Amino acid sequence: MRSSTWSVAVGKHGVTARFDSATRGAEPPVFLFAHGAGGNMADHGMLALTKLLCDLGLHVIRFNFPYAERNSRRPDPMRLLKDCIAAVAARARREIDAKRWILGGRSMGGRAASMLVADGYACDGLLLLAYPLHPAGHPEKLRDAHLPRIATPVLCFNGTRDPLCERALMDAVVARLTSNWTMHWLDGADHSFHVTKSSGRDDAAVLDEIGTATAAWLA
Repeated sequence: MRSSTWSVAVGKHGVTARFDSATRGAEPPVFLFAHGAGGNMADHGMLALTKLLCDLGLHVIRFNFPYAERNSRRPDPMRLLKDCIAAVAARARREIDAKRWILGGRSMGGRAASMLVADGYACDGLLLLAYPLHPAGHPEKLRDAHLPRIATPVLCFNGTRDPLCERALMDAVVARLTSNWTMHWLDGADHSFHVTKSSGRDDAAVLDEIGTATAAWLA
């Protein structure tokens, strides 16, 4: 199965999910990839990361949250976001035979996945891309209360210019967590993993760095 598109029921809602097959490797892990608040499953950042991860040897399932399916800009309540991830995961487990299942996503999607896992949802790992530790401009409103309850291995990427994740605050949070949390800082990258020309590298180099670190974590 190279790729396929599914319709998934989430309570009274229906969402679209897309399966993209790993391009290499035997017995690929499956990554359920949730999008960020301002995007959807087919935005530029999601597509670039999906290609990167498939080329690393992961099956990737990306999907819309209900509000994105309706083309709304207002994110769903957290409970519905978590229900959506669980519903897509249940459908994926019926469709795909895999030994390792990884949850996660970009920004809000990664936060929702982390909260689901903190509540006890079983998976083999969490891959968080631009975790939103706090709202932009409000570093006092930390979104870290659930993180100590996560027992599964975590790989978290954030840019050092991310206005939703002040590095000193995130480092202090990670210092209180167990050793299962791997924090990787992308030098000069913002919340969308973009870098400035003055940094001396481009966005492709940031993706390469994410790929190298993810491959090492998976191994």
